[in-house]
Amino acid sequence: MNIIWLGHGSFRIEAGDQVLLVDPWLTGNPAFPEKRREEAIKGATHILLTHAHSDHIADALEVSTVTGAPIAAIADLAGYLHQSAAAEVIGFNKGGTLQLGDVAVTMVNACHSSSLSGPDGLVAVGSEAGFMIAAEGHVIYFTGDTDIMADMAWMGEYHAPDIGILSAGGHYTMDMKRAAWAAKKYFAFKTVIPCHYRTFLALEQNADVLKAGLPGVNVIEPEVLVPIAIAAK
Repeated sequence: MNIIWLGHGSFRIEAGDQVLLVDPWLTGNPAFPEKRREEAIKGATHILLTHAHSDHIADALEVSTVTGAPIAAIADLAGYLHQSAAAEVIGFNKGGTLQLGDVAVTMVNACHSSSLSGPDGLVAVGSEAGFMIAAEGHVIYFTGDTDIMADMAWMGEYHAPDIGILSAGGHYTMDMKRAAWAAKKYFAFKTVIPCHYRTFLALEQNADVLKAGLPGVNVIEPEVLVPIAIAAK
């Protein structure tokens, strides 16, 4: 398995027979080198969206058109993208699981917001979510944009993720201190990868506090387009 950061909250996850693009924001992403766009999206089989904010879905429609990868998202957002742009979508909802080849993706709760900019202002489109991604003997908890929530208790026990991709930049999501507390309280991660940070000055610029708060956990600060290899179990 390769987990590849595309900057901010965007990832390419190569697992089993799938190439998943999660929350693809490439155009205008300060951390992403536009000249490497083709490399980032090549071979994509599915696009997963956690919520409707532009820094998470900005390139979803274009990438779907170029690659032929359908967009999987909460039913309301999927329906909106299909109706407004004729996108190929897979709508599902919290508690639902998609079997994508060798990979199972379960939608779980998050605590954030979800809206798009419309001609008359903001339009609420579904609600925010996270994903449990099971592949190659591992379970990845992709938090999406969230704060700490009590649901993490049952999610950690039920899904038992060993890899956490945690939005931890603060201001719009948990910060590093809160993410460390949640990871230690509710989960037994072996590997933690922070994201949604370093993009803007309002966000945290390093993961020092997260590392300090999770002794014994392999906290990996990702570099854009540098694969993090996880051996299959």
